[in-house]
Amino acid sequence: MLVNGVELCVETFGDSSDPAVLLIHGACASMLWWETELCASLAARGRFVIRYDNRDTGLSVSYPPGRPGYVLSDMVLDAVGILDALGVARAHVVGRSMSGAIALALGVEHADRVASLTFVATTTGDPDLPPMTEAFLEASSEEAPSDVEKIVSVLRAYAGPSPYFDEEHVRQLAVQDVARTVNVDSAMSNHFCISFDAPRAGGFGDVVAPTLVVHGSLDPVFPLEHGEALRDAVPGASLLVLDSVGHDLPRPVWPRFVDALVEHSA
Repeated sequence: MLVNGVELCVETFGDSSDPAVLLIHGACASMLWWETELCASLAARGRFVIRYDNRDTGLSVSYPPGRPGYVLSDMVLDAVGILDALGVARAHVVGRSMSGAIALALGVEHADRVASLTFVATTTGDPDLPPMTEAFLEASSEEAPSDVEKIVSVLRAYAGPSPYFDEEHVRQLAVQDVARTVNVDSAMSNHFCISFDAPRAGGFGDVVAPTLVVHGSLDPVFPLEHGEALRDAVPGASLLVLDSVGHDLPRPVWPRFVDALVEHSA
């Protein structure tokens, strides 16, 4: 799909007449990490689910490693463009990890397109909040023999001490992801090189959309205090803590997540 001047890979689930849920994944992750079964579960509950490959992931436009030809505000306009292309006036926007910044910019700068916001495993960026855990930093820096094993290693680190990490499931998805990614080196690096230039006017305190914060109790990337701070920063926001979950969204908590998102987007 040609959106905002670039090619983006977009997939939908469910009836387009149902309330739309736009799923935006975080750094380096294609839409596959919003698993098909999870999207189908949401669609079965009466939601029109939209997932897509951000720039430099999956089948979407790719740039040379270390030289992304875009900034965060471009990714925000990508999301708006997808809604335009699908004829969606307003969507329930879900931003995960890094893409919490995209969701925030949508909520502040494109409030008329946002029916609600959900922030999953993300942060306000307050420098006084707890840093990434030492265990995560050590695990995420380990060498791996292949792109697939590097993804598995990183996601194992993201899960932290959670008992829910499913290595076989993650490896299967990683194999699929690597096979369909235009440039794996770009996918693994370029989102960390972009300028976070949005929102340009406003912040969490200016969000008017109903807001849900979803955070794992064992998140090693953004410890739970980040989710609590985000809840406190957005007027009227609520917090769903996923017990024994790290910086991921494992299958055992899908029913609880789907229930919460369906209720939030009612």
